[in-house]
Amino acid sequence: MSRNILLAALAASIILSTGAATAQQPPATAAQVPAMQPPAAASSAAPTAGQPAGPGTQPGQSAAGGGEAPSAISLTLPHDLSPWGMFMAADIVVKAVMVGLAFASLVTWTIWLAKSLEILGGKLSARRAAAAIGNAATLMQAGRALGHGNGPGALLVRAAEEERALSAGALDHASGDGLKERVTSRLSRIEAAASRRMSRGTGLVATIGSTAPFVGLFGTVWGIMNAFIGISQAQTTNLAVVAPGIAEALLATAMGLVAAIPAVVIYNVFARSIAGYKQILADASAGVERLVSRDLDFRTVPPATAMAAE
Repeated sequence: MSRNILLAALAASIILSTGAATAQQPPATAAQVPAMQPPAAASSAAPTAGQPAGPGTQPGQSAAGGGEAPSAISLTLPHDLSPWGMFMAADIVVKAVMVGLAFASLVTWTIWLAKSLEILGGKLSARRAAAAIGNAATLMQAGRALGHGNGPGALLVRAAEEERALSAGALDHASGDGLKERVTSRLSRIEAAASRRMSRGTGLVATIGSTAPFVGLFGTVWGIMNAFIGISQAQTTNLAVVAPGIAEALLATAMGLVAAIPAVVIYNVFARSIAGYKQILADASAGVERLVSRDLDFRTVPPATAMAAE
């Protein structure tokens, strides 16, 4: 009886030890099963050329790791990023702004060329007239030296001669102060007219210089607004999509500065040149007033002495 119990206990221990050894062995994982497959089975899982990608594949990506993404982005970029290419690709409002700024720049340089020649010729004529008036002893000598020209110097001398002729009948009964005042009034009007004529066109240059940056800024704001609208429609913030529109918008600001900077410099040059021209006219006018005063003083001198003075 005891022998049978011993055999039964031995058999139970053997069964328990076998089950424990089986439980200690690691089970085969699911990851190990595909690894044991032959290469042909693994390669058959990849999609072949011409077959549509699986549901896990993102649009615009290939099995090689997204090699088609640069080509897709390049299709959104303009073919020409030169200034002319950006101008042609810009919005119609931005185009109108840039065309207007280009026209304003052309007007500025045209006025610069024409007004520079006019100021140069006016200064030379005024200097010759001032020299002739300064070298003359009487108003009659100055009139003969300047002739019948249409320059401001000749106009100053002729105005003084006309006023003296109109006042000749009253000079014997009144002092010459009234004549001097009338001559000074006419000379000042001639100076003002000559200055206005010489300043003609400079106001337009000043307007271009002061408003061109703001006009260019308007084009930039409009272009950037369209760029942001394009971003919202494309639903992407990719720099390759955003950059062309912003570059086209900034081109308008650049053109505004190109039109404004030369206009401001040219206007300042004109202001200094016209101020110098006015000073030459003032010298010529002062010379005419001196000649009129001298002629009035020689009215009481004997004719022989007056002729010697001439």
